[in-house]
Amino acid sequence: MHTGLFNDIDFEKDQKWSGHLGIPFSIDRSPYFQLKIPIFRIKNGAGPKLLLMAGNHGDEYEGEITLTRLYRRLDAAAVKGEITILPFANLPAVMAARRRSPLDEGNLNRAFPGDAGGTPTFRLAHFLEHELFPRHDVVFDIHSGGTSMAHVPCALIERQGPPEMFAHALRLMEGLGMPFAFVAENGATAPTSMAAAARAGAIGLSGEFGGGGTVTPQTMALTARAVDRLLLALGLVQAPVLGPHAPVERATELLALQSHAQAVFATRRGWFEPAVMVGARVAAGDIAGWYHDFERPELPEEVLRFPADGIVISQRLHTDSQSGDCLVQVGRALLRDEVAR
Repeated sequence: MHTGLFNDIDFEKDQKWSGHLGIPFSIDRSPYFQLKIPIFRIKNGAGPKLLLMAGNHGDEYEGEITLTRLYRRLDAAAVKGEITILPFANLPAVMAARRRSPLDEGNLNRAFPGDAGGTPTFRLAHFLEHELFPRHDVVFDIHSGGTSMAHVPCALIERQGPPEMFAHALRLMEGLGMPFAFVAENGATAPTSMAAAARAGAIGLSGEFGGGGTVTPQTMALTARAVDRLLLALGLVQAPVLGPHAPVERATELLALQSHAQAVFATRRGWFEPAVMVGARVAAGDIAGWYHDFERPELPEEVLRFPADGIVISQRLHTDSQSGDCLVQVGRALLRDEVAR
């Protein structure tokens, strides 16, 4: 299959291997330029097949650091099965510290199923969905809030596939040990990596592991623990690679984000002052923050109120805001009988 991308991956050979994906893209200084994206493989015999990826958005660093560390630490002899690691999926965005690629302004997580003849972001999406994802049982795409957003640490799956696959995905998600988790319902045709994984026949796992365009000891510890727990749950390793880890303090609380009505959006230029932090439990009508107008400082600030009961899952970090910016989101508690439906 033509995917518009070059690679020399040997999927059959038992080895610990590092190489690159090559995407042709002519630039001013180099007409035969290829974007070189690092990719790692560890294979040792038959067993589960896991794809770990980060850098889908370039300014989300927890996964990028954790996955490169995992490759360096992991001995191939300790693996039973196959692990593919793509730590900087949208490499131009990573190197530019941006959400989107500066080569084509592509948002990889909105580019699936991709285009083999398109720009680099769409060529990569096409290769992932049509070549790489189908070779794996599970795809774990690690995200965070990025430069502009604080996000409560959480895991995520899409409601996709037959009931037995969804039940397996739910068990794996809850097994990551995250404090919160979402069951998203973006639909089978969504342009995201999770929908692409489902279309490719793989279980898709994701999550938000931090935010603010930085990392903290807490977010790094949560990310490393989640990766190790997934490797152990799949039987790929018999002992933690990135541990030891703190024990999981409580069962994962399931949340739902099913409507834009669970968010507060800016409708004009303003300066956002939040009233609470992410992770706070709130009720509909509680004060979410205040919206100031520096261009008309004689006017009182606008009081913003939460539109629903639940957990504050994300919040804008940049005070200066424009019309259309999402200022805050609330996740609704998801009951077990709702999960089963």
